[in-house]
Amino acid sequence: MKKLKVMKWINSLITGILIILLISIASLVGVTKISGGEPQLLGNQIKTVLSGSMEPGIKTGSIITVKQATDKTKYKEGDVITFQEENGILITHRITEVIKSGDSVLYRTKGDNNNAEDMNPVLSENVVAEYTGITVPYAGYLINFSQSKNGAFFLLIPGFLLLIYSGFVVWRALSEIEVSPKKQAELLGEDGGKSSS
Repeated sequence: MKKLKVMKWINSLITGILIILLISIASLVGVTKISGGEPQLLGNQIKTVLSGSMEPGIKTGSIITVKQATDKTKYKEGDVITFQEENGILITHRITEVIKSGDSVLYRTKGDNNNAEDMNPVLSENVVAEYTGITVPYAGYLINFSQSKNGAFFLLIPGFLLLIYSGFVVWRALSEIEVSPKKQAELLGEDGGKSSS
């Protein structure tokens, strides 16, 4: 009886995990497609890290959450910011120096894993966001795939696993229903066809 309860609990746990995985991936793909490639989590944008310039803290292929910049002149040395270069590429680096010149504010930046500071200081107007400190290693690879043309197929993986597991559960249930002739006789109160006269 105890074994049966444990098996039911394990079945429920695995089913729940697979359903949560399916819903999570469907949500990720849906939000990514709807938002045009800028998924958000609790009001923060999710960015994929494509280089190792901020390793070991932020690994290549990680996703990070960034808070959209409102006051772009408030940042200080040590803050990690995401800024846009002239060619439109977004970079996330740490501020090493704040340069104030009249009304203008410039930030000298450097990747934690780089030997030297970035060549050009960053104009405060080019700051897009501030790093919140939340990193999920390697999840960026999944987001990049979900944004690709084949991203919808990503939903098939947990769905397929859920289908296989459901088939396994049904097969187990059916195999437990099948009872040997001897067991049937015992259940019916007979002694296997022998009479005691």
